[in-house]
Amino acid sequence: MCDTIIATGETTKNGVTIFGKNSDREPNEAHYVVSFAAADYASDNQVKCTYVEIPQAKHTYAILLAKPFWIWGAEMGANEHSLVIGNEALFTKVPYTKKGLLGMDLLRLALERAASPREGITVITDLLAAFGQGGNAGLTHSTYYHNSFILADPNEAWVLETAGEHWAAKQIKGVYSISNGITIEKDWDIASPNLVSHAIQQGWCKNESEFNFARCYSDFLYTRFSDCHKRRSRTMELLNAKRGDITIETMMSVLRDHGQPDGSQRSADESLAGADVCMHAGFGPIRISQTTGSMVSFLDQKAPLHFVTGTAAPCTSIFKPVWIDAFSPDDFPFLKTCIGPEPDEIYNPDTLFWRHEVLHRSTLHDHSNCIQSLASDRDALEREFVSDALGAQNSNAKSRADVTANCFWGADATEKDWLGRIQKQPPREKWLHASAWGEFNREAKIPQEAFKEI
Repeated sequence: MCDTIIATGETTKNGVTIFGKNSDREPNEAHYVVSFAAADYASDNQVKCTYVEIPQAKHTYAILLAKPFWIWGAEMGANEHSLVIGNEALFTKVPYTKKGLLGMDLLRLALERAASPREGITVITDLLAAFGQGGNAGLTHSTYYHNSFILADPNEAWVLETAGEHWAAKQIKGVYSISNGITIEKDWDIASPNLVSHAIQQGWCKNESEFNFARCYSDFLYTRFSDCHKRRSRTMELLNAKRGDITIETMMSVLRDHGQPDGSQRSADESLAGADVCMHAGFGPIRISQTTGSMVSFLDQKAPLHFVTGTAAPCTSIFKPVWIDAFSPDDFPFLKTCIGPEPDEIYNPDTLFWRHEVLHRSTLHDHSNCIQSLASDRDALEREFVSDALGAQNSNAKSRADVTANCFWGADATEKDWLGRIQKQPPREKWLHASAWGEFNREAKIPQEAFKEI
């Protein structure tokens, strides 16, 4: 259950397109941020994606990825040409295949090979035709789905939605959101050749005039259980309320939202209900995933700037600034020490993801009150980080890398302080919710000592 949002320049405060995305995965499916330099390859090279091997491009662009640890691809990322992409699971009537390119693989391949959103659509749809999409996308729970994408750069934004080899895409102007349901109905700009005829052949509609992509191709049951319509309605409501005044902080706030249709806020331990934009796992078949990483991209023409959490639950996380040409932990030992080694599904306090998980999971004992106690500190620190990053836009890469490192260390120190504060609060967690998280913690081998007062 994920959400990807976009606000093009017509709707933002300073005319710059801003992109945002939450990646929702299993609770112990550690997420991390990594960069890869541009590279050249021999013509006969192959690239091993998560499940399949395909011909490598002769040249790949420099990329920044926010990704689950075990997947070759990524849920969101950017490249040196200011292209950003986020993907969403789609549940469709088209049969899923056991082996193929994951949507996350398609996203990374497009970032490596495309210099614009329109080129990205061509890369993805050509790969769909050649190799198909498929494979298990779950770490411990088998999960199969198709994919949708938002692709954007400083000049344009597109939504691409797929069902097997079939697809439709349209250009976006204004605000837009995608979740886990097809949003394109009759108003696409480009589409696969047999999109309509296949639906008629399958009996999903009678003729071309009756065709509606979302209605014809969507799987009703899984789409409904994903709560995508409610979440998309909520993100669009929040974006439209700020239309013309949308900022980096606005997008961060939307990704943190726990709001309900009636205007109330949901506590993380209300675990038998549906999904939220800021997702926390719990007890029940719908809430088996949580937001494991978040990203907001400020697509400035001269120097696109990305803010990443590198950690789960954006309501308890701090967004830190990153530039593609100034983010290489191996080149900056100060930053590498803070981020730590690549995480996996087992607790490791040397990694940023798992250090933060102790904080996040500690808040779940009394989530609403814990968030209230840290929100003002979090927002103030992020305003400082945003100001520092925007002020460094015209600096050299070394200076901007120093800003990134200082923000990562500052956020880490702040979260350690929060943890000490939260661990002093008495628990109020509901039994079913506590039981579910106890199992998640045992699976991750988090020692009880990690949750004791520091």
